[in-house]
Parts: sequence; C-alpha cells; structure tokens
Amino acid sequence: MTIVTDNRLSVAQDAGPASSEAGLDARASDFFALLKPRVMSLVVFTGLAGIVLAPGDIHPIIGFAALLCIAVGAGASGALNMWYDADIDARMSRTQSRPIPMGRLTPDDALAFGLVLSVASVLSMGLLVNVLSAALLAFTIFFYVVVYTMYLKRRTPQNIVIGGLSGALPPVIGWAAVTGTVTIESLALCALIFFWTPPHFWALSLVKAKDYGAVGVPMMPNVAGPESTRRQILAYAVLLAPLGVAPALLGFAGMTYGIAAAALGLVFVALAVRLHRVRTDRAAMQLFGFSILYLFLLFALLLVERLAGLA
Repeated sequence: MTIVTDNRLSVAQDAGPASSEAGLDARASDFFALLKPRVMSLVVFTGLAGIVLAPGDIHPIIGFAALLCIAVGAGASGALNMWYDADIDARMSRTQSRPIPMGRLTPDDALAFGLVLSVASVLSMGLLVNVLSAALLAFTIFFYVVVYTMYLKRRTPQNIVIGGLSGALPPVIGWAAVTGTVTIESLALCALIFFWTPPHFWALSLVKAKDYGAVGVPMMPNVAGPESTRRQILAYAVLLAPLGVAPALLGFAGMTYGIAAAALGLVFVALAVRLHRVRTDRAAMQLFGFSILYLFLLFALLLVERLAGLA
C-alpha cells in the first residue's frame, strides 16, 4: 500500500508543473468562456462603429479604452447571466457544455468575476472617457442582468424584444464616448439592432423550442406557437428593412451603404417570407444564419465608408 502511494506521489511530483500549467490554462479558458466571446465580438464591433461614426475627434488611446470598457462590460454581463442561469443551462443541449454546468467553475466564481468586471468597466469608462458613456454602460449591464436575465427571461415571451435593448446600446455608448451626447444618429443604430434582435433569436428558438420548453423559458414558439412566431418574424423583418437604410437617409452613411442596405433588407424579408411558407427547421436556420451576416455587413459597410472617406 505504501509502495503504491509513493509511486503515485512520485508520478504526481514528476508531472506536477505540467499538470499545474494545464490546469491554469483550462481555468483561464473557462473564465474566458464566461465572457460569451461570440456575443462580445458583436458588441465590440457595433461599439466601434459608434466611435468611428460619431462626429468629432477622440484620442486613439481614449477610443481604445472606451472600446475595451464596452468589451469588459459585455463580458461581465455574460458572466452574471451564466451565474444566474446555471440551473437551466445544465438542462439545455445548447448550454450544457458551459463551464458551470460542466463543474469546471462554481456559480460563486462567475458571480465574483462578473461583479468585479462590471465595477471595473464602469469606473474605468467614467474616469478615462466621460460620465455619460459610463452611465450608459452601467445601465446596459443592469438591464441585461437584472431586467432581462432575472426578470423577463423566465416570465414573458417578450423577453427577447424588451431585453434586446441591452444588446442595442453599444453603438450609443461608443457615440457618447466621442461626443458626450446621445443623438438621433446613435439612436438609429440602436433601433437597427433592437428590431434585428427578435427575428434573429426567434428563428433559432423555432428550432430549439423543446429545449426552452423543458426548462420553462417562455420563448415565443412555446407560448404563441410556431405559426404566430413566423408571422411576427416576418413583421419585424418588414420593419427592419427600412431601419437598415436609415443611416443613409439621416446623412451619416453614403449611397453605397444605402443601396447595399436596401438589398440586404429585401433578402432578409424574402427569407422571412420563405420561413412563413415553408415552415421547416432548415428555413429557420437559414434566416438565423443570414441575420448574423446581415448585421455584420451593415456595420462593416458603415465603417468602411467612413474610414474610406465616402460618407
């Protein structure tokens, strides 16, 4: 018995540094996963658009600090969302592999991590950029964590509609970081993301309806039914198409953007019409996939036009 124990200790000692490094790497990757990096990338991209499109100048270092604060604030929101939703994440196929359900991190780890990042991002934004952008960032975190995650998500099928405001605010925060104001132009960018969110998520929820139903989250297909959800997706697509063109109509985007946005909006509507008629998971996932491309292309075009001096 002693020999076996000694051998194990010997092996552990020999492998100690490598095992420790592997453990640290794994733990770091788990904390990174708490930030919801894919969601964060969209937030950073739209926040950057707000900074670049805003009139006036901002020092590159201050602009980078603002963008970093937006990213950290988004990551903090993701960590706090995973902390609160750990119970349902463990029961949904889409979220079962997250760090808390897998036992790699505890809910307390996520809570502490999220709170520290929240405070750090807001204070840094206030000290390094301006008070308005910090207040907007604080409101965004609060809205996503408290209003959406803790209240709306498990109570109403309008959770995505109302809760979508938190994901729509990053360009407003970026704009405020430069100008210290909130203007009609920044609100137009906010409205674009706000009206994009329901058809984007409802298309996915049509496919994942059983998962949401199993954990009691009242997503639209489970409450109103798939047919009603498809009609509402189409309605939002029709509203979204002109909002995509709004930056050109308001004068802070050029003709190239306007034409491209109109064409992309028509494709979005066509896919929503197809989903309404075909009623298949494939049609839903095609719309879901295109919705991601749609938003990326619109904001990419806005950035390219401005950086190339075309708008």
